[in-house]
Amino acid sequence: MINFVQQRHLFFTIAGVLIALSLVALVTSAVMFNGQFLRISIDFKGGTLFVLHFDETVEETAIRAVFVDNGHTGPIVQRLGAAADNTWQVRTRFAETEEVQRILDDLDAQVGHVNRTLSNWNTVESTVGAEVARYAALAVLAASIAVLGFIWFSFRRVPNPFRYGVVSIVAMLVNVVITLGFYALMGILQGWEADALFLTALLTVIGFSVQDVIVVFDRIRENIPRHRGESFELIVNRSVLETVHRSLATQLNAMFVMVAILLFGGATIKPFIAVMLVGMLSETFTSLCVAVPLLVAWEERAHRHALARAAA
Repeated sequence: MINFVQQRHLFFTIAGVLIALSLVALVTSAVMFNGQFLRISIDFKGGTLFVLHFDETVEETAIRAVFVDNGHTGPIVQRLGAAADNTWQVRTRFAETEEVQRILDDLDAQVGHVNRTLSNWNTVESTVGAEVARYAALAVLAASIAVLGFIWFSFRRVPNPFRYGVVSIVAMLVNVVITLGFYALMGILQGWEADALFLTALLTVIGFSVQDVIVVFDRIRENIPRHRGESFELIVNRSVLETVHRSLATQLNAMFVMVAILLFGGATIKPFIAVMLVGMLSETFTSLCVAVPLLVAWEERAHRHALARAAA
């Protein structure tokens, strides 16, 4: 039998390196973008989002020049869909209604005719963005408490059920840090911004973070009474080997779909899918290589302390 759990020191080292690299990316982003660990979109800091449909082919530089001429320095201009769609998305600071109309008129005159029927623009107040960020933090906290309570209750017949919940939360937090670090890096390299879609992906990743852990923990719960003469490490290792094929098959199916979307999907959905893909890769690693080995390490440490107290 392959001793998967015995490699936990290697797994902890890999996890530590990934966390360190993620923290470096987050700190670098904070230095580059005025204290922002992630580049923040207008969904959180407020601003105006334009979706512009032109009746003819236009150039990004021409669109950008119009916004700069109207006092919107550093607009984020992105093509939506195929080049033949002639649709562009522009993110800027907050723009008044009169200012929006002036920009549209200038685009008509200097770039190309803007189809008002197919185009739209929305504004987000900074107070709304702050509220969204606050509720996002509360959602993460609520998810952590719910996971801890659910696992503690579900495994209450297993010795030390609280440990199962704690290591699940630790693995989830490691997964979140790695995902945030990846997005911070892409913000530096590709200008990706954290928006409501990113928040949706992150919360989904958090939800996925415990599914594999629960599968393995449930098998541990079944194997403990079946193999009473075996050590806890051996029982855990047996449980991992009995469930790993199921976990990998499920994850790979989803990953293949995500890779296909990344290769052939639209530009606006790629950051969302990339976060999901990285989060799922990280979740597969943390569930098998962080949560489960950490549980074994905790159990063995507690057992050694109990023996030391008994000997004293």
